Amino acid sequence: MEAKDWALKVRIEEALREFPAYGHRRLALHLRANKKRVRRVMKKFGIKPYRRRVRHWKKPRKLLGIYPNLLMTMRPSFPHHAWAADFTHILWREHDIRMATVVDIFTRRIVGLAIGTRGGTALVTAALCNALLAHPRPVLFHSDNGVEYDACSFRRLLDSLDIRISRSKKGCPWENGYQESFYDKFKIDLGDPNRFETLGELTAELYAAVHAYNTRRIHSTLRMPPQEFAARHARATLLAIPS
Repeated sequence: MEAKDWALKVRIEEALREFPAYGHRRLALHLRANKKRVRRVMKKFGIKPYRRRVRHWKKPRKLLGIYPNLLMTMRPSFPHHAWAADFTHILWREHDIRMATVVDIFTRRIVGLAIGTRGGTALVTAALCNALLAHPRPVLFHSDNGVEYDACSFRRLLDSLDIRISRSKKGCPWENGYQESFYDKFKIDLGDPNRFETLGELTAELYAAVHAYNTRRIHSTLRMPPQEFAARHARATLLAIPS
């Protein structure tokens, strides 16, 4: 089931590269697949069609590094096989608070976290380092093409650790749907940030909410919290080793 769902996920992402506004119904027609299954797989992997908004034209930024989306050809099959990273904005009392996270795609556990009043490469590097302090380095690190992840210092860090770099195709945000899906649900669970009097209180709650997500919140795909899934997988792997 997992392999089949991953294969359909890849086909959906390939179709969205050509027709980014397709919803699950038109994707089902395009792929000649069952629409209920297409919708389920899109929900499972956090894939959402691109909703175009009117924006002022900006000169395209030239990427310093060009990397393919390796997740189009590789399915994560064990913990720390592949990590995905992103950051989000949290508006608190007219201040823009940034939260950067790193998720282990196989277990869906948040393994790295950094919070600050400024974004940029320093923040996403702090999240990556936070993950590396407590976990083995991954085989692959996936992100979008944001300037934070395209910075020379960030790419050099990954290269120095022999971690392969994977990127979503430019203009295809759904290819990092793991993080998008997490943030959508996380912000609902967090509630109104303005109820906190100080930034320290908000920061403490953000860390507590991530801990609750990892250890207590039932993940819709795993049907259990990510930490429990990781522990069960570790036990099963240990039992499978010949004595």
